[in-house]
Amino acid sequence: MVVANISKVFPKDTEAPPGGVDDMTKLSYLHEPGVLHNLAMRYELNEIYTYTGNILIAVNPFQRLPHLYDTHMMEQYKGAAFGELSPHVFAVADASYRAMINEGKSNSILVSGESGAGKTETTKMLMRYLAYLGGRSGVEGRTVEQQVLESNPVLETFGNAKTVRNNNSSRFGKFVEIQFDKSGRISGAAVRTYLLERSRVCQISDPERNYHCFYLLCAAPPEEREKYKLGSPSSFHYLNQSNCYALDGVNDAEEYLATRRAMDIVGISEEEQEAIFRVVAAILHLGNIEFAKGEEIDSSVIKDDKSRFHLNTTAELLRCDAKSLENALIKRVMVTPEEIITRTLDPVGALGSRDALAKTMYSRLFDWLVDKINNSIGQDPNSKTLIGVLDIYGFESFKLNSFEQFCINFTNEKLQQHFNQHVFKMEQEEYTKEEINWSYIEFVDNQDVLDLIEKKPGGIIALLDEACMFPKSTHETFAQKLYQTFKNNKRFIKPKLSRTSFTLSHYAGEVTYLADLFLDKNKDYVVAEHQDLLTASTCSFVAGLFPPSPEESSKSSKFSSIGSRFKLQLQSLMETLSSTEPHYIRCVKPNNVLKPAIFENLNIIQQLRCGGVLEAIRISCAGYPTRRTFYEFLLRFGVLAPEVLDGNCDDKVACQKILDKMGLKGYQMGKTKVFLRAGQMAELDARRAEVLGNAAKIIQRQTRTYIARREFIAMRKAAIKLQTRWRGKLARILFEQMRREAAAVNIQKNFRRYVSRTSYLSTKSSAVTLQTGLRAMVSHKEFRFRKQTKAAICIQAHFRCHREYSYYQHLQKAALITQCGWRRRVARRELRKLKMAARETGALKEAKDKLEKRVEELSWRLQFEKRLRTDLEEEKAQEAAKFQDALLALQKQLEEANANIVKEREAARKAIEEAPPVIKETPVMVEDTEKINMLTAEVESLKAQLEKERQTMEDERKARADAEVRNSELAKKLEDSDRKLDQLQDSVQRLEEKLSNTESENQVLRQQALTMSPTGKPISGRPKAVFLQSPKTPENGNVINGETKVAPDTILATPIPREPESEEKPQKSLNEKQQENQELLIKCVSQNLGFSGGKPVAASVIYKSLLHWRSFEVERTSIFDRIIQTIAVAIEVPDNNEVLAYWLSNASTLLSLLQHTLKATGAASLTPQRRRTSSASLFGRMSQGLRASPQSPGLSFLNNRGFRRLDDLRQVEAKYPALLFKQQLTAFLEKMYGMIRDNLKKEISPLLGLCIQVPRTSRASLVKGRSQANAVAQQALIAHWQSIVKRLNNYLTIMKTNFVPPFLVRKVFTQIFSFINVQLFNSLLLRRECCSFSNGEYVKSGLSELEQWCVETTEEYVGSAWDELKHIRQAVGFLVLHQKPKKTLNEITKELCPTLSIQQLYRISTMYWDDKYGTHSVSSEVISTMKVMMTEDSNNAVSSSFLLDDDSSIPFSVDDISKSMQQVDITDIDPPLLVRENSGFSFLLPRSE
Repeated sequence: MVVANISKVFPKDTEAPPGGVDDMTKLSYLHEPGVLHNLAMRYELNEIYTYTGNILIAVNPFQRLPHLYDTHMMEQYKGAAFGELSPHVFAVADASYRAMINEGKSNSILVSGESGAGKTETTKMLMRYLAYLGGRSGVEGRTVEQQVLESNPVLETFGNAKTVRNNNSSRFGKFVEIQFDKSGRISGAAVRTYLLERSRVCQISDPERNYHCFYLLCAAPPEEREKYKLGSPSSFHYLNQSNCYALDGVNDAEEYLATRRAMDIVGISEEEQEAIFRVVAAILHLGNIEFAKGEEIDSSVIKDDKSRFHLNTTAELLRCDAKSLENALIKRVMVTPEEIITRTLDPVGALGSRDALAKTMYSRLFDWLVDKINNSIGQDPNSKTLIGVLDIYGFESFKLNSFEQFCINFTNEKLQQHFNQHVFKMEQEEYTKEEINWSYIEFVDNQDVLDLIEKKPGGIIALLDEACMFPKSTHETFAQKLYQTFKNNKRFIKPKLSRTSFTLSHYAGEVTYLADLFLDKNKDYVVAEHQDLLTASTCSFVAGLFPPSPEESSKSSKFSSIGSRFKLQLQSLMETLSSTEPHYIRCVKPNNVLKPAIFENLNIIQQLRCGGVLEAIRISCAGYPTRRTFYEFLLRFGVLAPEVLDGNCDDKVACQKILDKMGLKGYQMGKTKVFLRAGQMAELDARRAEVLGNAAKIIQRQTRTYIARREFIAMRKAAIKLQTRWRGKLARILFEQMRREAAAVNIQKNFRRYVSRTSYLSTKSSAVTLQTGLRAMVSHKEFRFRKQTKAAICIQAHFRCHREYSYYQHLQKAALITQCGWRRRVARRELRKLKMAARETGALKEAKDKLEKRVEELSWRLQFEKRLRTDLEEEKAQEAAKFQDALLALQKQLEEANANIVKEREAARKAIEEAPPVIKETPVMVEDTEKINMLTAEVESLKAQLEKERQTMEDERKARADAEVRNSELAKKLEDSDRKLDQLQDSVQRLEEKLSNTESENQVLRQQALTMSPTGKPISGRPKAVFLQSPKTPENGNVINGETKVAPDTILATPIPREPESEEKPQKSLNEKQQENQELLIKCVSQNLGFSGGKPVAASVIYKSLLHWRSFEVERTSIFDRIIQTIAVAIEVPDNNEVLAYWLSNASTLLSLLQHTLKATGAASLTPQRRRTSSASLFGRMSQGLRASPQSPGLSFLNNRGFRRLDDLRQVEAKYPALLFKQQLTAFLEKMYGMIRDNLKKEISPLLGLCIQVPRTSRASLVKGRSQANAVAQQALIAHWQSIVKRLNNYLTIMKTNFVPPFLVRKVFTQIFSFINVQLFNSLLLRRECCSFSNGEYVKSGLSELEQWCVETTEEYVGSAWDELKHIRQAVGFLVLHQKPKKTLNEITKELCPTLSIQQLYRISTMYWDDKYGTHSVSSEVISTMKVMMTEDSNNAVSSSFLLDDDSSIPFSVDDISKSMQQVDITDIDPPLLVRENSGFSFLLPRSE
């Protein structure tokens, strides 16, 4: 049992979400236990950031959470309103950056907390995010933001050390000023440092460590350690005072190399780095110098050889004289008016001198590093705004507190005063904004403590400086001076049992300080001997650390106060902070063992007090600690006055009526919020609980009545059923007895039958078994005999086979040997002949001449056969026409004869009918019979003639068939001739390569080939062909008199007798004609040519023109660049989706045609053709001319075949310009696709921000039964989703109108739906207010709109786009699930949300809250299991990021487009009017025209 004072018991918010609230000002009860409980709940869920108004509280997780700080998370917080997303350090940095940009005022971010709370890491994250927002390139390849970020590891190496509380404790304060230009880019930076802990260089305690740089240098590569004469850290006095030399999880060797790289980035040269580490090594060696008593009194000398070695090493590293170093350590020079006195120090004094030199050197080295970083980064004198990041030690209170703690706590008192004033100001601004009446709120002002410390002339720092000025002052006299001066000050307390301690009452509690070392630590002076020694160093770096003093003083040392200097620095810092808009981050250390998942309440509540968080809460509680918007107030307390909700008054009046009804006083009604005094929220909750309790009693009463009646009816039904069952049981017992008797009789009968049958079957089985055995014995005997006989036969057969086969192999081997011997003899004889022929060049020439003569003969035969085939076809046509005419004449004669026969028969019939009696008929009958016989003979002759004609036709048909056979044979011979030509061309090429071995013979052969024909006559004397050598390859084909002529390298032209001047037409006119055609083509395609039959006209015109001009096969042309430039100019306006869709359709069609047509040079082709740089032979030029001539039968693609589908297109051997054009066209297609996709993303992005959270409805929606209002509200809810659908329809219409391939349309909408999925899902995970039940219903209704659109659009244009929404669909399905606590983790991960990761499910489960039915999230067991699985994933290096990435890549290739457009028919596309009338483009016209 726990007993507590009623005054210390605070009310608990029963309706607070189980995962806590992200802003503690939203707590219904703002007090210390509530704050602590909220932080504990969030820390358990790994939610380490929490707001308190504008203050961010960061609890150190003591583990890596990389998913919270990756680039994707920075993108989410970029530009987001403060408080819109989950609390984060990036949100504070973004708010300060946006305030600086929008208001033009400098901002500052103050990071504070005790050692180990995570201040340094938080500062790094802030600077990283600011560098992400304002990154800009700097000088020499290093960016300013890189230098700013890399300054952190450098300063950490020389200013951080391991302490009891923190393995990487900053032993100095730091204020980083990041300067920005007018455009918000980083233009400069400066680092200010405060109060480096110098005493740590010489004195450390176990288990702490010295500064990191000493251990890193001892872990450097062996050659560097040898150069500095270093060993292990345990061998140096300044390091072995503690037994801790290494840190867990830190490799000092790797950190040393990382520090060197960081020093390179910040601009420290190699020479300066070497000098820096020489000074560090010198400090280590200096600490190993020990002293012993000298011969004189109070004198000292170097103790031993080991100390002498370290002395000499120190002098060597510092580049100074070893004897001078020794004198500077053990001697002091005092200058008096009379003389100069040299005094020797005792061993204790010498050790103090040594440590003083080490501390001074390290302090000067650290200051030099800071100045070097600032100079390297550079400051922008034109910068008007900056963001300052302050990383400074928090309030400290130990068992033993010295001068360092005094200065640290003095700093925190200053910052706390600034913090209190800022919080008070924010509170009053909130009241003013809401226009409520308020009076002055008192808060604790710590100005009296600051006066006690810094006031002149009576402050502690002033008295300390005064005591340091007097040589005879001690710590006791200083303490007594404090006791006398501040004996009446309420903030100053004198301990009872101490003479040198004093206690100050700080804002965070009382701290007792030991004044024993105050005087020594306050003195900041350099011993004159040390100054002279190091100024005289030959190392410029060391001498630069100790510049000569401008004024020589007669004193041995010059006094300087650290306290006064620190006070001036602090004053300058406060002035800077006062001129900026502050933002606060309070870092909290959850436990002292530095381990995750441990939350120590007492430790944290003390840190919250020290950090001023509870003071800020107290200031809020002094006014109106509870504030709720009208909507939230009505939602929670509307049950107190249901009649108010039924009225038509607005929300503010309704809230006023509820408060008046409850009789509350002192509250305030703002513009948008209700402000309640302390305790009023608890009173309202009590009234609400009472109303809900009464309602619960009524519900319980009705429920009990219903349950009792239900139980009575159930009992009555049970009694009736019981009686029925008992009667049935009695009947069944009687029936069972009768059934048993009948069964017994039946069993006896069957048993007797079974015994008899068993006996019979046993006897029968024995007889059958005996018979089977006897028969088997006889069969086995017969089988063995047959088996032996078969085996003998098989052996005999195999033996005979082996014998004959051996004899055959012997004969075959002998024959092969004989044949090989004879062939070898013949081959040797042939080889000798070939060798003799190879030695004779004339033989090669003769072979070449024969081959060329053979080629000429074949060419002549080819032409002759062509003429024969043409003549034969003409003769066949003439003969066929003659036969047709003869056949028609014979048919006509036959028809006339038949008609005459019919007439004669009719006349004979009529004559018979009209004839007189029989006696007179005889002559007539004879005459008619003669006529009939004559007609019959004539018909027979006609039939014979017809049969003869048919026989003749049959012969002609056979002759025609024979001619067709001969034609096919001639065609085959023509193909064989083509192949022979290719073979002969290869043979000639090989022969020419052989002839080139002898230079003189090669020259002679080339001259003969150029000047002589194969028959020995000059080429000029042959009128058959004229060869035009083109000095420059034309860009396209040349069009002359409507005929297409191709000129790859050499052109064969047939002269026309009527126009001899065409042979001498200059090449310039041809190029001009080509240029005109190109200009006309570019002018034509730059217009919107539209579509013909769903096919783009522009793509068809471009493709046909390029293919007709043979532009794909030339080495150099400009037509491709001009086409690409035309497309680039057309799509310069990125928002014109009509133009983008038009050119996307044309580019995809043209690219598909090119993909099917072009092939790389060297691949197999339908018409093989080798182009040589120098075709010297007549045969080479003839073969090229025959193949390139468009008049060659079967070779002209344009004249004979026309355009077919893509499958029928021939492949062209493309040159580099054509392949480059294809690549550029691919790049433009991807660019246009990306522009259309990104334009759609830009249009729907603002709508997606409105679609993720349900809009707040008016108070009318709280009242049940208003169907009309609910229908209107429902229509308003899906308005944003309908806007998205409208945008999707617009883009679909545009792409359909421009006939964009459905494949690309599907890809666009697939990526758009993926973008919608990413945006909605990430917003759901980052905003807790979105993870509610009602919001899940809202998003689900919107997704149904998208699903309906996908169904109506059909799969042809949508494809699998709906599947891209799987993350948001499953997340929303989880939100609207009613039975979450009953679901197991396996059911959730396998059935409900198989796509979501454990991190995503965990975040949704912990952020979920039901604002509609009050249901709970998943069970605590499921949450615990998720946490364990997440921990295992983090240990296994599995990515723990729960956010999705948007894929903006191009999701297709050229092959994908080509495969999706197999059926592209450009045959019947009509050319545009601009080129239709031009004769140069006649090839575009259909064949019928």
